[in-house]
Amino acid sequence: MISRERVETVIRHRRPDRLPIYGWVSANLQEPLTAAFGSVEAFEDKYEFDLAHLFGKGPYIADGAFWERKKAGAIIEPPEILDLPLNDPNAADIYENIKAGIRHHKEQRGRFVYVQTPGIFECLNITFGIENHLAYLLMYPDELAVVYRRQAEWNRQFAMNCLDLGVDMIHISDDWGAQETLMFSPEIWWKLIYPYQKITADAVKARGAFLSLHSDGNINAVVDGIIKLGFDVVHPWQESAGMSLTEFKQKYRQHFTVLGGLDVQTTLGFGKRDELAAEIRRVLEMFADGGLIFCTTHFVQAHCTVDELVFAYDLVFDLARRLVR
Repeated sequence: MISRERVETVIRHRRPDRLPIYGWVSANLQEPLTAAFGSVEAFEDKYEFDLAHLFGKGPYIADGAFWERKKAGAIIEPPEILDLPLNDPNAADIYENIKAGIRHHKEQRGRFVYVQTPGIFECLNITFGIENHLAYLLMYPDELAVVYRRQAEWNRQFAMNCLDLGVDMIHISDDWGAQETLMFSPEIWWKLIYPYQKITADAVKARGAFLSLHSDGNINAVVDGIIKLGFDVVHPWQESAGMSLTEFKQKYRQHFTVLGGLDVQTTLGFGKRDELAAEIRRVLEMFADGGLIFCTTHFVQAHCTVDELVFAYDLVFDLARRLVR
């Protein structure tokens, strides 16, 4: 199998020739990885990463006066942005990085490529600030419904354009979880998040494309909604926030695949190599027959040394090939 076929096999709940492997390594470690390997891309090639995570330019309010107020420290409330225009999702410059990523990863290396697209809640934290945004869920539900619909329509068009370019999966980033539960009630999620996530989800599934979700934290309370929306992949299924991989395998594996397994909050980057190796082995043995795309649970943090990252991926590279069932 080439990488793209391997990933698709796992997402379709079939047995791969080996588990696909990946890692979010570039955000904090670009300089040390470049010093050690010549480039981040060289590190990805050495460990034969099977996926690539692409980024374009996201939505922003196309109103200069708004940003002047933000810079001056103004508190922005939902009624103030109901009519402010968003940038054009069809603008060509939004997609240049995505096109380059498709050429490098998919066309030249046969990797499965997915593109990050905005969710509904997370991206608007930039506009409101997360603490204010959480309060606005109770203070301005009707106004937020209007804001969220506009956001969802931008997201849908962006996702459709990315699929036209040839990406394999639309990846929606929308943090909902805190360490032990959601940041808001399940009732609010169903009322204000679900309907507007559904706009993009339905459009992607109608195209026959794959759909994935990123949400940090504990999202156990809305897994039934995630299934109903049709997500094929969920990242990271964070065990350090009470999301058990054993429970996933027993209850949800037939519904979606997890992208994750290497926890950056508790496991990678702490200098405890015996514990790190044991965790890598536990996860890879649990999913040797599929059900998981092995990946870090988030960006590898800056306190992780290149030596420890190499130790981890040497082991991952070896075990992924030897633990085939």
